[in-house]
Amino acid sequence: MKLATWNVNSLKVRLPHVLKWLEDNPVDILCLQELKTVDEKFPLAEIEAAGYHAVFSGQKTYNGVAILSRHPMTDVVKNNPLFEDTHQRIIAATIEGIRIICVYIPNGQSLDSDKFVYKMNWLKSLHEWVKAEMVRYPQLAILGDYNIAPEDRDVHDPAAWVGMTHVSAPERNAFRDLLGLDMKDAFRMFEQPEKLFSWWDYRQMGFRRNAGLRIDHILLTQPLAARCTECVIDKVPRKWEQPSDHAPVIATLS
Repeated sequence: MKLATWNVNSLKVRLPHVLKWLEDNPVDILCLQELKTVDEKFPLAEIEAAGYHAVFSGQKTYNGVAILSRHPMTDVVKNNPLFEDTHQRIIAATIEGIRIICVYIPNGQSLDSDKFVYKMNWLKSLHEWVKAEMVRYPQLAILGDYNIAPEDRDVHDPAAWVGMTHVSAPERNAFRDLLGLDMKDAFRMFEQPEKLFSWWDYRQMGFRRNAGLRIDHILLTQPLAARCTECVIDKVPRKWEQPSDHAPVIATLS
């Protein structure tokens, strides 16, 4: 089974990319973030024609998450029931006995902003909800855009990012707290080449210079981690015309 996550930065713009990528990479489950479209305009017919079921929670202009699956989905939950939020940032479903949680974690803007306070409160509540979910679902995966680069090796130039969001101690501690629930970062379970990232700024030729961050992650509970045989970042779609600024991340389970 292959699980993947991809922040598409507008499903309306990137739908041809998603369909092409799924044709070339027929994963079992694909979590999408930043749909930037309302539910009424979700391209369900096109997704189903590609062989996938879909559950989604959209929002005009901002946010929005979806899970695409080759298998039926049950027990769908939108948003964290422990955190009141008008932003559509979480959707969860059970697929083939695996609890899939798709997340689009807030950006945070700057360390002295109200948006950073919101991000940290959001992460704290996510931790509490996931902890409870793990009791019900021992096989659980959290896939998505975390907007956190867990370590300096996940940053193209750590010195240039000092004092900024994505790399601050509170954010990294929150990420470690999730791992502390006995979860594994699938990507770091394997030896990886240096300077592998999943996001590159559109500005200043970020992708061409490989000036990126690894902020898209797949976290697995121990039963799933024991089945994980590979985790990779697919940079190919970032080279396409009008790409998302993120690349897909794929974990393979035996």
